[in-house]
Amino acid sequence: MFKKILVPTDGSEFAERAVDAAIQLAGEHAASLVLVNVQMPFTLVAAEVPVGFFSSAENYDAEMGKRARQVLEQAKNKADAAGVPATIEGLMNEHPWAAIIETAESANCDLIVMASHGYRGLKGLVLGSQTQKVLTHSKVPVLVFR
Repeated sequence: MFKKILVPTDGSEFAERAVDAAIQLAGEHAASLVLVNVQMPFTLVAAEVPVGFFSSAENYDAEMGKRARQVLEQAKNKADAAGVPATIEGLMNEHPWAAIIETAESANCDLIVMASHGYRGLKGLVLGSQTQKVLTHSKVPVLVFR
């Protein structure tokens, strides 16, 4: 049924559950995975950045690239161990949800498997949800894990 599954991951506990589920699903359907990590570009104020202060855009890009590689290699190692073919792609985009959809379409994926952090109410409204935006705009079916 599924031949190519896109899985965005940021390395969080929630994302890792989605990665594990996607690996299992891919194994059951003899599908391959496209593992994606999307980092936001350097800005003067980057509230979502999980690491410290950066003195320059170059330092930011280097650190975010390093983090993306670590997250993606960890996910790919899991897929390899399960015998599931996987490719990795680190992206930089101001709108992660748009990069996820564009990558799914350009890679001819027939499913997106992603996590939801489950933010509700004011926190969900203020932070926004990349998952919600993917659900709203994607033509590729989306399976959400919590």
